[in-house]
Amino acid sequence: MWSIFTLSVSTNRFTWTSDSGLRDKPEKWRVPPLLTAAQRDLGRRHLQAKARPRPDGGRNTQTPDGGATPLVVSLALSAFSLFSEEAEQKPEKDVKEDSAEDEIIFLLKKAKLCIMKGELEEAERLLHEAARLSHQSDNKNGIIYTYDTMANLAFLRGQLDHAEKLFKAAMSLLLAGNMKQDDNAIIEMSLKLASIYAAQDQVQLALAGYQFCILTLEEKIAKQKGLATDALPAEEEQIDTHLLLGLSLDSYARYLLAHKQAAAAERLYERALQISTEVQGETHPQTIVLMNDLATAIDAQGRYDDAYARVKRASDLAQQTEHPETYVILNNLAGILMHKEDFSQARQVYKEALKRAEEAGEGAVVQHIRKELTELARRQKLARSAENSIKKGDEGGKD
Repeated sequence: MWSIFTLSVSTNRFTWTSDSGLRDKPEKWRVPPLLTAAQRDLGRRHLQAKARPRPDGGRNTQTPDGGATPLVVSLALSAFSLFSEEAEQKPEKDVKEDSAEDEIIFLLKKAKLCIMKGELEEAERLLHEAARLSHQSDNKNGIIYTYDTMANLAFLRGQLDHAEKLFKAAMSLLLAGNMKQDDNAIIEMSLKLASIYAAQDQVQLALAGYQFCILTLEEKIAKQKGLATDALPAEEEQIDTHLLLGLSLDSYARYLLAHKQAAAAERLYERALQISTEVQGETHPQTIVLMNDLATAIDAQGRYDDAYARVKRASDLAQQTEHPETYVILNNLAGILMHKEDFSQARQVYKEALKRAEEAGEGAVVQHIRKELTELARRQKLARSAENSIKKGDEGGKD
């Protein structure tokens, strides 16, 4: 393991992964993800907006990777083998245990609903009650699941030290229960820990975490290619594994881009985009976001025409599919047009992005776009001054 236990124990976004690990259990145990993996900050590479929880997930309130990218909190809940199957006839003790399990599930669902509504303090209260009941009933799986949920909440609230301890506690319990290190549940939590370390500027741990996730998933997928059909995992698990690899590549790319390593980020974004396109399709919201992010990495290298082609495709698809944050992608399109010195078109696109952001009530984004319009006016003025100087020089030469 990648030094994960060094302790003496991440745009709202769209789901890369599902409830892997819960699929074999009764429907009542399929608690929906606490934070949809949107894991994604929807291309806010140029935005330093402070995010807020939304009905379909949660956005973090920090910029963990040292740049303008909000911390990606929204990985799908780690997958656990929760609770035993119900038997037709059970002793009185088992009936009591079932009652406790039902109460734990009820509390977890209520906590999730509170998080979706932005009622984070009430969610924390409910989770502490679930943890108390899990310990009281000695329900180890309930403890693990509650710890993981509490860690996600702490992650969302920016309580990174607390989130780190909870994730590591949950991982310790999972590994003690003979879960393998390459299980998707372990890798998901490892990726969250890598994001925490990135936010804390613990560079070596962050890099080790990202690399562990990517290499482990690549090896896992390579091994599966050599297996007979009847020995392969369920199709849903195979999809989860591929999407988790895409998410890991995406997260690492954002980290690299924030640390001025645009060329390396570009290569990872290309791979993440390929996975998302193959598994989810070109019009999936996540795929569109990745097109935009890839354009940002290319733009950072000064290849403006190539970046424009990428972001224009993302913008067209976003508008065709009514992407919920089209204004973010339009903002990035306008920024690249400005870099191309197509000032007139950039202004037009910025105004459209501004209109959509205002309609969406995104005050921080509105403020950012207005600053970009000011920068656009400044650059345009400088360009005109340069043109006038050149003209005067030419006229002087003729004289």
